[in-house]
Amino acid sequence: MGSGQKRNKLLIPEAGQAMQQFKYELAQEVGIANQIQGDYWGHISSRDCGAVGGGMVRRMIQTVEQQIAQQGSPAQTIAATNQTQAPGTIQ
Repeated sequence: MGSGQKRNKLLIPEAGQAMQQFKYELAQEVGIANQIQGDYWGHISSRDCGAVGGGMVRRMIQTVEQQIAQQGSPAQTIAATNQTQAPGTIQ
């Protein structure tokens, strides 16, 4: 991808490296990791890229659902997250 084309920004920039690793792990599971050349995904089909992105979203939702199940209601989980967040940060 060209350097000027990326429009989406991580809400937590420190998670960038972990998100890249997560993406490549899902690419491995989907079976396209051997087709990726460096960080270039331009020749990968939209269907395969969508499978990676969809898998990432599914896993993230699963993780949050597990946290909610362990901690209680979603409102309690959000309140706990807000209390641990640094002052002045926007959600």
